[in-house]
Amino acid sequence: MPNTIVAIVGSPNVGKSTIFNRIIGDRRAIVDDEAGITRDRLYANATWLKKTFTLIDTGGIEIANRPFQEQIRIQANIAIDEADIIIFVTDGQVGVTSDDRMVAKMLHKVKKPIILAVNKIDEGIQSANAAEFYSLGLGEPIPVSGSHGVGIGEILNRIVDFIKDEKEEKREDVVTFCLIGRPNVGKSSLTNAILSEERVIVSDISGTTRDSIDTPFTKDGRNYVVIDTAGLKKKGKIYEAIDKYSAIRALKAIERSEIVLLVIDGDKGILEQDKHVIQYATDLHKAIIIVVNKWDLVDKDTNTMSSFTKTIRNEYKFLDYAPVIYVSALQRKRLNTLFDALVLVHEAYHTRIKTSVLNDVLQEAQVMNQAPDFNGGRLKIYYGTQVLSAPPTITLVVNDPNFMHFSYQRYLENRLRETFNFDGTPIKFSLKRHSKKEK
Repeated sequence: MPNTIVAIVGSPNVGKSTIFNRIIGDRRAIVDDEAGITRDRLYANATWLKKTFTLIDTGGIEIANRPFQEQIRIQANIAIDEADIIIFVTDGQVGVTSDDRMVAKMLHKVKKPIILAVNKIDEGIQSANAAEFYSLGLGEPIPVSGSHGVGIGEILNRIVDFIKDEKEEKREDVVTFCLIGRPNVGKSSLTNAILSEERVIVSDISGTTRDSIDTPFTKDGRNYVVIDTAGLKKKGKIYEAIDKYSAIRALKAIERSEIVLLVIDGDKGILEQDKHVIQYATDLHKAIIIVVNKWDLVDKDTNTMSSFTKTIRNEYKFLDYAPVIYVSALQRKRLNTLFDALVLVHEAYHTRIKTSVLNDVLQEAQVMNQAPDFNGGRLKIYYGTQVLSAPPTITLVVNDPNFMHFSYQRYLENRLRETFNFDGTPIKFSLKRHSKKEK
């Protein structure tokens, strides 16, 4: 099921980040009494009653022209546009404010489920304060206390009530991918080059197309779907400026893709922002290909490509399994290498290993390099089995999962990569304690 996006919006200092942290069970959002602390959107996955959704925290929206307020409003507008469900947080101790009315006016224009949370209701006697917020015309207010956790369960219940039990058919013969990257690296140009270069026949492929940003096409008898991350259609300078806050626009595309192409500007090289945009894809265990675009603008000699690849490997040590390819969207050159990589990585993402073959590799790996002592013991792997593909997920039955050191898991992953085609795909491990004690 495609992941549901839930955005938290409201004016400054009403406790949005406290509620965000309470729902996800972590202190990822910065919480402070100073208004306007949250400027960039934060997002994290959360689960309630076996339903998973992506929660997004946004900066406070207010009428006053404070520093960064224009950017905050832009971010909040993106969150509202992209979200499936919206939590509108207000302050029950302050009462309805002009800022609340402004946000409510924005929300009246969207046809999406709205959950109205009246925060800072820390005592039962204060619950009556929530009634004032009926005047916003957004339904029944829910009294909550983000700091004490009161009412959070009711918000979560409302969220899961709104989440539809959609089942999205996934076809292994369709290569579904999206392009992400910082602004101006050529994502749109590359998408256009991919589509027009191949003179594709756009057709309906069952079980893949969910909305207008999905473009199915065929090449060499193989079905593809490219998911465009440029979701906003509004024009004007204010919307052109939002690209530096564009993470949320890629969330749904990444969620529904199997392969994520991280596009880098070959002319400008690697920037710190490149590393940030890929984090969500790695968190979701998506297959990844690193695409260096604008290669036509680079002054080259015989070592330029190998040198650039070495730099990428040094900067992206956590993506050492991802293929690196070089293209020019402008000149439509080397696009064949992109399709070769897509096919290779798609096959790797759907790899299935026979249990007997997998255990031969695991046993040999243990013989060649015994696990280190860790947490008071030494890991012993009794057997392993692949329980899922897309991504490949392997369950290891061991004497004690606490004995697994991250370096040894990394060693096992490397041995599997040496033996099987796992190019571009992460490998997920789950550890299960053996039911019988080791003799």
